Amino acid sequence: MDLDLQVIDLARDLFLTALTISGPVLLVGLFVGVLVSLFQALTSVQEQTLSLIPKMFAVIGMTLLLMAPALGVLRDFAVRIFDQLNSFGLS
Repeated sequence: MDLDLQVIDLARDLFLTALTISGPVLLVGLFVGVLVSLFQALTSVQEQTLSLIPKMFAVIGMTLLLMAPALGVLRDFAVRIFDQLNSFGLS
């Protein structure tokens, strides 16, 4: 396999791994932010901490909930990277 194709595959794998790890956390933050904004618009409550605190707790909770699976994904990615070091000539 050509070195350019290996680098492209490595970059694609990196982006997919980053999306797999960060996607659910970002989606929860987005969903909670929209719900809080909708609540603020319906009740005319314009408190800044009301929009920040629930989003912060939701993102922290989802991060803690998905910590073990995310570390497994990162471990698998690291194994794939270290297996490819010989083909790059870096070992």
